[in-house]
Amino acid sequence: MPKGQPSSVPDDGLTTRQRRNRPLLAVHTGPGKGKSTAAFGMALRAWNQGWPIGVFQFVKSAKWKVGEERALRVLGASGEGGTVDWHKMGEGWSWIQRDGEMSNEEAAREGWEQVKRDLAAETYRLYVLDEFAYPMHWGWIDTDEVVSVLSERPGAQHVVITGRNAPGKLIDAADLVTEMSKVKHPMDAGQKGQRGIEW
Repeated sequence: MPKGQPSSVPDDGLTTRQRRNRPLLAVHTGPGKGKSTAAFGMALRAWNQGWPIGVFQFVKSAKWKVGEERALRVLGASGEGGTVDWHKMGEGWSWIQRDGEMSNEEAAREGWEQVKRDLAAETYRLYVLDEFAYPMHWGWIDTDEVVSVLSERPGAQHVVITGRNAPGKLIDAADLVTEMSKVKHPMDAGQKGQRGIEW
């Protein structure tokens, strides 16, 4: 694909501009490192375009100090690019007020309900559903419903989903699928994650 030229052009009745500007569903899956990082790279490009961005972290603990979160929050508050809203499942999804603790499964479902509301309202131009493949893989969230909601989303909303074991139906529905494969990792030699590399 030299110079961004497609290898073939479908006979779909769309103009080049219409085809270029179609909203995409991207999936980053596989056992290798870099799925979330690649999604946050997309968020940086979206921020530069002035798009509002919603990040929904479905598995990572709210206690983790994730470098991409700090960087994107600072950029989002700078007033120079797009806005950035960051939601973590471990915080109990800040828009939900409940007594007691929710289970991870309940929290994931609440998060998905909020994503659906935001899609319907066209709140963001880019949605990063980080580690969202896991709740589908574990059966907490119905993959058929996810595919249906995302395929019928209004406007020009792009969605990127990360996580290992992305369901086949999600992969089939996606426009862009990247599988990160692992060749070698320091953890294989007993080394724990380290600052500046994993977070």
